[in-house]
Amino acid sequence: MFRASSPGLKMDLSVIVPLYNEEASVSSLYNAIVKALYHLKIEYEILFIDDGSTDNTIPETIKLAEQDKRLRVIKFRRNYGQTPAMAAGIDHARGKVLVTMDGDLQNDPDDIPRLIDKLDEGYDIVVGWRYKRQDKLISRKIPSVIANWLIGKITGVPIKDNGCSLKAYRADVIKSIPLYSEMHRFIPAMTSLAGTRVAEIKVKHHARQFGVSKYGLSRIYKVLVDLLAIKTILSFFSRPLVVFAIAAAMAAFVGLAALVAGLFHLAGNGGIVFFSVALLYMTLAAVLLLWGMLGELIYRTGDLKLEYFAQIKTSVHNG
Repeated sequence: MFRASSPGLKMDLSVIVPLYNEEASVSSLYNAIVKALYHLKIEYEILFIDDGSTDNTIPETIKLAEQDKRLRVIKFRRNYGQTPAMAAGIDHARGKVLVTMDGDLQNDPDDIPRLIDKLDEGYDIVVGWRYKRQDKLISRKIPSVIANWLIGKITGVPIKDNGCSLKAYRADVIKSIPLYSEMHRFIPAMTSLAGTRVAEIKVKHHARQFGVSKYGLSRIYKVLVDLLAIKTILSFFSRPLVVFAIAAAMAAFVGLAALVAGLFHLAGNGGIVFFSVALLYMTLAAVLLLWGMLGELIYRTGDLKLEYFAQIKTSVHNG
């Protein structure tokens, strides 16, 4: 286990929990987290991020926070989604290690010490694997298996359960990753740009006791769009000029072909059409090339922590 911080220094652990209409479970969740962390003898904080709940989640969390200074509550004015809630928690977290989890009691806080122990072996991220997932077969488990296989094939980071919210991160790793849309499930793939060491361990998963699931098949299209974005970033991040130059060359070839065709049709009206197409594609080629040069300039000199994002193969350990 990592050592506790000295007084006044950065906290050891931050537990981040997005909440949306979880009034029935929030008190039990808080008690379970405190019980799980009691024997660790470390400095920790709990961050509850209310994602625009319309029930009594906020009054319940505030009541708990008034009794325990280790609990901090962040409230959104409206519902933004799970990833923005996690991002807010990560931004406000003060711990050296950050643990994220769901707020519906399906993740088990008793697994947190195991995640931390695994992280202490030298890993940067430890991902929970709900190997006995207690969810509906058709609407949750089968789509999840297909999605995880697809994500692994496309990104090259073979995680069995990208959708499990129970994960542990080193703060300096996760705070460097931009999160939006459904990107929280792609964090291991995103960090592969930095050569992070990723481990995956089996964690418990309980059947939902309270409320209803906030997520269903409707999020599939968002995941697919985000997966396309991730693949683009992973493939072209370190060579933007090459990518844009290839596209510019293709546009220039079409423009040149249209120009030649136009020269053979000078006597007819077709020449004007071909010359217009040639001008359009030649202009496109020039713009694409300029975009590539701009991307290369940003990559080489921009303040994007690019020294951190060296393109190194990520290692994944399945435990």
